[in-house]
Amino acid sequence: MNQNDIIQKTAEYIKQEFGDDSSGHDWWHIYRVWKNAAAICELEKADMFIVELAALLHDLDDWKFNASEDETPHRAKAWMEECGIEPRIIKEVCEIIMHVSYKGAHVENKMKSLEGFIVQDADRLDAIGAIGIGRAFAYGGYKNRPLYDPDSPPNLHNSFEQYKNSKSATINHFYEKLLLLKDMMNTAAAKRIAEQRHEVMLQFLDQFMCEWEGK
Repeated sequence: MNQNDIIQKTAEYIKQEFGDDSSGHDWWHIYRVWKNAAAICELEKADMFIVELAALLHDLDDWKFNASEDETPHRAKAWMEECGIEPRIIKEVCEIIMHVSYKGAHVENKMKSLEGFIVQDADRLDAIGAIGIGRAFAYGGYKNRPLYDPDSPPNLHNSFEQYKNSKSATINHFYEKLLLLKDMMNTAAAKRIAEQRHEVMLQFLDQFMCEWEGK
């Protein structure tokens, strides 16, 4: 298979795997990350094949849905080996997948490659703005979390373990992650897009708090 065939085959595989998701991490989330990553990649002149593969496979081994003893993306690696992708590319894509996720406000971003920065930005862009708001509440419902608890303030986590084990209300997630992402973007294109989406979230939170108090 050539690279285009591999990308299309991977897209079909991921569409089948995530077609029934209701947590905000469905096929359409991955589709948007894929398309945004490809658009940013064209501007940044990075390796498109690596970017597209990593974008499509980035949630396949996500810690939120898979119990694993280590961070190795076993399912993504097995898929790429099945497709006959060369070991160098498999290693680079696996490195991106392992470091793409947000792991807490005070946890170091270990992403190193330009391709990784692009996929990470595309994933983070889909976590903010109008779609980010919708996805936050979809995930909160999936995890049986309350909308808001005034007696439980946000916590800016110092470790991945703290962040992973948090069970706080969905509104806290805005302050613990979503509102921080604008300043964590890596590429110029993502930074421009994030500015507008950040404002959408601020307006939403203002309105939410007004309505919470019956105004």
